Amino acid sequence: MRKKWTALCMVFVMLFALTGCGSSTKVVDLVTNNVNGKNSSETTKTNKTETEAGTKVIAAKDIKVGVLYIGSASDTSGYTYAHEQGIKTMANNLGLTSKQIVRKENVSDDNTKEKNKAIQECIDAGCNIIFGTSFGEMQELSEFAEKYPDIYFAHGSGYMSNGKNFTNYFGRIYQARYLSGIAAGLKTQSNKIGYVAAQDNTNAEVTGGIDAFAMGVESVNTNATIYVKVTHSWYDPAEEKAAAKALLSQGCDVLAQHCDTTAPQEEAQKKGVWGIGYNSDMSKETPKATLTSVLWTWSAYYTSYVQSIMDGTYDGSNYYGGMSEGLIGLSGLASFNDNSAQDKIDEAKQAILDGSVKIFENEMKTNTGKVIGKDGSVLDDATITGKINWYYHNVKVLK
Repeated sequence: MRKKWTALCMVFVMLFALTGCGSSTKVVDLVTNNVNGKNSSETTKTNKTETEAGTKVIAAKDIKVGVLYIGSASDTSGYTYAHEQGIKTMANNLGLTSKQIVRKENVSDDNTKEKNKAIQECIDAGCNIIFGTSFGEMQELSEFAEKYPDIYFAHGSGYMSNGKNFTNYFGRIYQARYLSGIAAGLKTQSNKIGYVAAQDNTNAEVTGGIDAFAMGVESVNTNATIYVKVTHSWYDPAEEKAAAKALLSQGCDVLAQHCDTTAPQEEAQKKGVWGIGYNSDMSKETPKATLTSVLWTWSAYYTSYVQSIMDGTYDGSNYYGGMSEGLIGLSGLASFNDNSAQDKIDEAKQAILDGSVKIFENEMKTNTGKVIGKDGSVLDDATITGKINWYYHNVKVLK
C-alpha cells in the first residue's frame, strides 16, 4: 500500500476525476466495488469471450505480465521481495513461464519520466497485464489505462480505478498489525515501543496500521507507549536506520515498522532488543531480534486476478482482502517471545476471523483527546483505508 501524499493532493485528484477532465478514470472506493475482500475470480465462471467490463479473455499461453518494483527483484526481504514472491507463486500456480513475466526494477516513485518509461517498456514487450506495486505509480497507470483500453492495469495501495481495465488492490493489513502489537506489548520491559513509519498522519495506510498496532499493544499492556518516528519515504535505508536509532535512544526496547527494508530490525539486533518485521519474514536477517513479522502473501491476489482474466470472470472490481483470504498474516513467533504470546495471538486472531473483534470499533480516544466513533459502531473499510489521520491515545510522535 505508496509514497507520501497530502490531503490537498488527494482532493485535487478526486475533483479532477469527478469532473472528468479529459479522462474517464475515476476515484472508486477501494471496497464498495468489492464484497468481503472477494475479487472477481470468486464469482461464477462463464464461457464468454469478453467480460462484463468489456475486455477480452486471454488464454494462459498468451498472458504476459509486467510488474513495476520500487526495489530489486533480487531483494531478500521487505516490500519488493514480498511482491516478487507473490508474482513467482502466481506464475507457478497458473503454469506461466519465466518469459511471460517482465520485471521493471528500482522504479523511482519520485520520477514521472522513469515511471512512464517502465510502463511503456512493459507495453512494448507485449504485456497485456501490468501491475504497479507502489503508491506513487497510480497516476501514471491511470493515464496509460485510458490510452490502452485492451491492457489490464492494477495498482497496489491506491484509490483510483475506472471499473474497466484499471483497478486497485490492497488489504486489511491492520488485522495483522493488531496481532503483532500483542507480541510487542507482552515483550517490552521498558514500556516504550518504537515504530518507524514511512509517512505521517496524512497517510491513512500508515496511520491506521500504527493505530491498530497500538490497540493490540494496549489489549495486553495498558502501560506501554508507542513512539513513532517518520522517515517521509517508503524506501530509504539510511533514514530508516536513523529513525530506528532515534527511537532506541528514547529507551524503546521493541521496534516495529512500516517501511521497506530490514534497517529497523538490524538496529534492534545491534542494540540487543527486539523487533516486529514487515512485508516478509525478517527473522532470517535478524534471528536474535525479530519477535514476528507482519506478512503480505501477495500470491493470493495475483493468482486470483490473472485467473479471472483467463477464465472470463474478470469484472473490473477492486480487491481488498484480509486474513480470511490468506492475503495477510504473521510469521511464526520466535522462541524468545513471551510465553503467553502464542495463546493470546491465537485467541485474538480467532476473534477477528469470527467477527467478535472488529479492531476499529466503539469509542476510540486519540492522542489529542478527541474521541472517534461511538459505542456499538465500527469504522467502515473506506474510512480505515483513506480517512484515518489521527493517532491512538497511547501513541507519541517524535519530531
